[in-house]
Amino acid sequence: MTCVALIDDHESVRLGVEAACLRAGGIRVVFSGATVLEHLIWRRAHGVVPVDVVVLDLTLGDGTTVTENVTRFTADGSSVIIYSVADRPAVVREALAAGAAGVISKSSPIEDVVGAILTVGRGETLSNVEWATAVDGDREFAAAQLSAREREVLGLYASGLPLKLVADRLGIAFSTAKENINRIRLKYIEVGRPAPTKVDLHRRALEDGILFAEGGDRAG
Repeated sequence: MTCVALIDDHESVRLGVEAACLRAGGIRVVFSGATVLEHLIWRRAHGVVPVDVVVLDLTLGDGTTVTENVTRFTADGSSVIIYSVADRPAVVREALAAGAAGVISKSSPIEDVVGAILTVGRGETLSNVEWATAVDGDREFAAAQLSAREREVLGLYASGLPLKLVADRLGIAFSTAKENINRIRLKYIEVGRPAPTKVDLHRRALEDGILFAEGGDRAG
């Protein structure tokens, strides 16, 4: 039996998926709610272990990011299926980079959603061909490519150096280094991948090959 949590801020969507899971058999929906926080509170209150699969909307109304939501579950060992209109390739890319097992469009037949839950629940790979193509061809993301100088600044700053030391290391003024970081943040915002904190910038640098997870070395 695959234990599932449904998280979507539209109750009608959750009810539809839950009903389909009940009809299909082999799936037990143990939680249905509007936010990840609701699920975490419920789980702590009931002493419930992490579920096998989380069906998660791409963007929730509580202001959380898809990276935050996906990593909260994958860190516990749950697999995450993004269930969304998914018409923003940059955000889909972020979800997959954060560790989501796959993406199912809300325009898909409900049988496909149930099939995806069963597939992922068995530990099998979910095909993402449709969205991989969309992500690879995402012109908005391509437009956010950073300049060589911006990559240098981000690589040093995201690796943990204070901004003043970044400026000293590169032989530029502190104000210039700060301007670079501001431009970098703006570029990420423009493509739907905001990075308001240094931790977020570190994550973006890893995702974009500017840092390597093994040792934090800058890419060449």
